[in-house]
Amino acid sequence: MFEIAAKVIAFFYSLVPDYSFALAMVAVVVMLLITPLTLKSTKGMLEMQRLQPEMKKMQQQFKGDRQKLNESMMKLYQEHKVNPLASCLPLLAQMPVFIIMFRAISGLTSRKDGGPFEPKYLDKTSDIYQSLVGKSEMLSFGVDLAKTPLRAIQDDFVSGLVYAFLVLLLAGLYLVQQRMIASRTMSPTMSANQAKLMQYMPVAFAVFQIWLPTALVVYYMMQALIRIIQQQYITQRFYKKDDSLGRQAQAASAVAREMKDLPKSDKKEKNESTTNDTKFTSKRVTPPKNSSVPSSSRRPKPPGKNRSGEVKKKNKPN
Repeated sequence: MFEIAAKVIAFFYSLVPDYSFALAMVAVVVMLLITPLTLKSTKGMLEMQRLQPEMKKMQQQFKGDRQKLNESMMKLYQEHKVNPLASCLPLLAQMPVFIIMFRAISGLTSRKDGGPFEPKYLDKTSDIYQSLVGKSEMLSFGVDLAKTPLRAIQDDFVSGLVYAFLVLLLAGLYLVQQRMIASRTMSPTMSANQAKLMQYMPVAFAVFQIWLPTALVVYYMMQALIRIIQQQYITQRFYKKDDSLGRQAQAASAVAREMKDLPKSDKKEKNESTTNDTKFTSKRVTPPKNSSVPSSSRRPKPPGKNRSGEVKKKNKPN
């Protein structure tokens, strides 16, 4: 598989003898191959989001009974002809492609003990192999694609700024791509902090590229550009019309979010109602103001003249 990927790189280099062009064209081919998987994954995710209100109801209905909940979920998927794995499997299928291309591109500038290049996976008769074998640089537009951005900055800070700019450009492209996704994605189970984490995680991946050959940075930059175009197409296809699948999924996610917050508000209202309806029983002896009961009948009389007048005195024996 690595040899097949290397042959594709060698083919484009034979058309235009430039390393950046060859890597960019390979990125285009890879993205064209995985675009159907991405579209299928997006459609499966939207179909699952559209069922979120029904799923929330089942979770509340069968709370504590896992078996009944799973049976109801499977029945719901069958009724709506939804595959819960449709949004996961295409993404998993892209991982082998990522690994293959990573190894194939890294193999172009393989070397032993800091010596000259000994390219891997390439046909030794190919133009790109002949241009790399025994060399120590992989120059394209004055940039050594075999050098890591960190090493370039350490060798010469001024010239290394070009490599740093490429990494920052890659991070910016990833950020634009993730914001396009976040602008139309509403998940009732995702907090604001989780959403920010998902948005900035690809940026951290871009920063990680300072330890990898610049050839990979060029390859990932082209992929990021195509993904931005891809996301724009997804927006037009699934979110443009009011009755589109994406709009239905957004509405369902909003309903599911309200259902998630409903028990807390109901509980709060119930507590307030209980507090308002509870009567306070006073234990005071003094009657309330404007009461029809005379105060003298309830107020205890202090010992004194009035009280002694009512008590009959006993006659003393003579």
